[in-house]
Amino acid sequence: MLRVHFTAEDFTRVRFAPRPSPVPELHAALMMLGAPHEELLFGRWRGRLLRALPGAAEPLADLIPGGSAPHFLDVLGDTREEGLTLIRSARPEFVRSELERVYAGRDAVPPWIKGLHGGDAGAWRVLEGAQRAAYETVLAPVWPLVQDLHRAEFTRHALTVAERGLGAALTALGARLHDGAWEWPGPPPRDVHLSGRGLVLLPTFHWRGGPLVQDLPGRPVVLAYPAGGGLPLDPASAPGDDPLAGVLGRTRAELLRSLTRPRTTTELARRLNVSNATASAHAQALRAAGLLTTTRTGRSVHHAVTALGDLLNREPQPHGAR
Repeated sequence: MLRVHFTAEDFTRVRFAPRPSPVPELHAALMMLGAPHEELLFGRWRGRLLRALPGAAEPLADLIPGGSAPHFLDVLGDTREEGLTLIRSARPEFVRSELERVYAGRDAVPPWIKGLHGGDAGAWRVLEGAQRAAYETVLAPVWPLVQDLHRAEFTRHALTVAERGLGAALTALGARLHDGAWEWPGPPPRDVHLSGRGLVLLPTFHWRGGPLVQDLPGRPVVLAYPAGGGLPLDPASAPGDDPLAGVLGRTRAELLRSLTRPRTTTELARRLNVSNATASAHAQALRAAGLLTTTRTGRSVHHAVTALGDLLNREPQPHGAR
């Protein structure tokens, strides 16, 4: 469980980021590229982006040899350029200590990482070039959508705070307030003490895991939480296309959308114009992803949509909707 500990002063210093921040959103997307979970929903997205990533972006993998990135990359910034400038302005001793932390116990260190450790200007150019290449491929095509989603998320929280108070806005994110701490369920256990620094809440529309915390001395703590509809952001989808079909495939999306009530395998097969065996195979894949449940009553098998499947079934709003 993640426990964020507040002082009375911290409750006056909670704010929601008014705009999306390109560098954290990019890092969230890159983490999702390497995450093994939710393969049914994110498998096509991962495959497409991994094929498209240019070689110039490959050095970014060297920064997470054990799955943990150095904390000097934890910056905000309203633009990509501002974020890159903040990374480059990190104190040399901070960069060195963080690289030593992520490479602790490892014998093989790439030459450019050694250069970064030593403050070499060429190594910094490698890092900046990799960040730019990854941004152009992964984030730039969907950045207008990220901005739209962020505005909607910010407005939702602003209304909740105005109508019901800060506590309601915090608990609406899926965590609870208990004894002066904000508790997020799930591993790993961690305690974060704000100690008067305040808290910035930043929605991310790529990462689907637990909250990501930036906790650096002398700075407000930043908590990036997963937001959005749970589907990968796909720039290839034209307005009016069904994004669920783009992720699951048209047949599985149609099957899920047909579950307005529990249906048998035979009913699904007739609606989809496929064989019972094909309908059963598609239902099995959706069940493995947690999108439907299957129950047997006598000789009949009924499939019903889960809460997650129902959420994904909802009609998407246009990219420009507020």
